[in-house]
Amino acid sequence: MTTLKAERRDMRTKAKKLRREGYVTGNVFGKSIEGSIPLQFPKGEIDHLLKTRNKGSQIMLELDGKQLDVLIKDISYNSMKRQIEEIDFQALVSGEKVHSVAEVVLLNHDKVTTGVLQQNLQEIPFKAVPAALVEKVEIDASRLRVGDVIKVKDLAIASDPDVDLLADREEIVVMLLEPHNAPEAEETAEEAEVQK
Repeated sequence: MTTLKAERRDMRTKAKKLRREGYVTGNVFGKSIEGSIPLQFPKGEIDHLLKTRNKGSQIMLELDGKQLDVLIKDISYNSMKRQIEEIDFQALVSGEKVHSVAEVVLLNHDKVTTGVLQQNLQEIPFKAVPAALVEKVEIDASRLRVGDVIKVKDLAIASDPDVDLLADREEIVVMLLEPHNAPEAEETAEEAEVQK
């Protein structure tokens, strides 16, 4: 499991100042923690972490020489500055269900040549104990045919007895639509020019 080293944040230093100095601020909270613990991380470490992990990922947080089993609960991204500003973690308790999300990942979407791929859901919300957490739901788009619709109930996570889905089972995750007939319309316009 991925481990991230955390430092306790001195609340006398403003978050804006820390960000200017190359840090990302955050918090860790949970039933085993009184209140929450403010944290700071070198920006490079968070960038590296988020290359392979995302909201809903389970990692180990190293704080004060102790290892905490945590879930990445929330990530605040500043799109103007194109940087992560805040990242929050929930400390997990073995055997206790926690709210999380599984990221929907479309595989082989570059191999879809017969239609237009439309993804309606980016993540699937659910509840599960730490041992049953699901990070990603993968869908092989190359297997889809025009007109195919994949709903939440069709995903492996929906039949997992250890997972309580919080999404509507009938909600559409992804579908392959018929392509628009733009090229034919262009041909018709060209034919009209020839007939003039």
